[in-house]
Amino acid sequence: MEFNIEKKEGFTLIQVLEEKLDTHIAPNLKSELVLISGNGEKNIILDLSNCRYCDSSGLSAILVANRLCKNASGTFILTGLTEAVERLITISQLDTVLNITETLDEAIGLISEEAE
Repeated sequence: MEFNIEKKEGFTLIQVLEEKLDTHIAPNLKSELVLISGNGEKNIILDLSNCRYCDSSGLSAILVANRLCKNASGTFILTGLTEAVERLITISQLDTVLNITETLDEAIGLISEEAE
């Protein structure tokens, strides 16, 4: 299984279980994101703590998630970034666009704040 998707109260948590978020996984992740969003979910937390590597297709999937949540007036949060993935996001200047937290608890806290 490439990722674990859990519907929680107020958000959906997607945990990428693979070490690489690349062309093998990103298309599946995108289609899951579209399905989740289509089901009316507007808040998504993407946990990348298992990912050691991310390529442009992975970044593209992250941006799709961000756009879907934004369009639904929701919140998208990226959490659990490893050093390599964080570096890629910083180089791409996506750290200025995305909500990023260190831990899952922080991400959940942020979603709760947004909901109030």
